[in-house]
Amino acid sequence: MVRWSLVLVLLTLGAASPPTGAEIGRIKSTLGAATVERGADKLPAAIGQDLMPGDWLETGKDGKISLTFVDDTRFAIGPDSRIALSKFEYDATTQKGSFIASVERGSIAVVSGRISKSGRDAMQLKTPDSTLSMRGTRFILVVPR
Repeated sequence: MVRWSLVLVLLTLGAASPPTGAEIGRIKSTLGAATVERGADKLPAAIGQDLMPGDWLETGKDGKISLTFVDDTRFAIGPDSRIALSKFEYDATTQKGSFIASVERGSIAVVSGRISKSGRDAMQLKTPDSTLSMRGTRFILVVPR
């Protein structure tokens, strides 16, 4: 009887744990050729599609993607872009976290959300030549091929 109670408690605790790979944001709009690369899968970008840490976003010559993250950060990704969502951690209760995105090529307009306000280097955008840290700002970044 005690064994079954212990097993039941352990199963219940396991079910209450937050899932690994939780959603960090969603695609709000997409136009033209645009994909989300998740591991070995290359999925067509679609409105409402969830985003996960580690995803790569890629647009073709006519492609665009708009995203909103759970901390209210917003990205507008322009044509011929390749961007990795390298790291995203966010605690909605404390409104603190860490966000790192890497822009391999292309253009991105950013409106930073709550993570950027939680610490000096809490939000970073990396390019092949530099790293930008931001705190509550709007900007456009272009990385040529």
